[in-house]
Amino acid sequence: MKTTVKVWDPMVRIFHWSLVTCFAVAWLSADEWQDLHEVAGYTVMGLIAFRILWGLAGPRYARFRHFIHAPSRVVAYLKDICKGREARHIGHNPAGGMMVLALLLGLSLLTFTGWLYTTDQFWGEDWVEETHEFLANLLLMLAGLHLAGVILASVRHRESLVKAMLTGRKRAPSDRDIA
Repeated sequence: MKTTVKVWDPMVRIFHWSLVTCFAVAWLSADEWQDLHEVAGYTVMGLIAFRILWGLAGPRYARFRHFIHAPSRVVAYLKDICKGREARHIGHNPAGGMMVLALLLGLSLLTFTGWLYTTDQFWGEDWVEETHEFLANLLLMLAGLHLAGVILASVRHRESLVKAMLTGRKRAPSDRDIA
């Protein structure tokens, strides 16, 4: 049996799967079940607020400072992926960290435009609705890229990142891995 280490704390895992569920519910209920759509959207708002706080005060691998890197480092990591020589990271790799930021920013804008559309001032404004729909489609694309990255990293590093997000544990780092 391989030695494992705790990486994702329960709060990160609950946040992640709750966000996945709420986004899916909001996507599927759009234009069909407005009350459910709004509840899912407001829940996403709360989840984002929690994740921002947890990114500042949570445990090591949950903290933004652990996985937010300069754009040049993200580009270098993406080049290493193309060459098949990217390092295994115990927490988020640089591309994964950038995706976390992109998803949090996109979801923040999505929920903001959704809320705007419920206000008297912006009710019925086409640009608000169109922006909201554009952001939803963009986030669906980003979620697809996120899944592709998870699959690629899982195959390349021979470990299931989905399992890690369920259990909170990953294979212990070797000398070559970045902890």
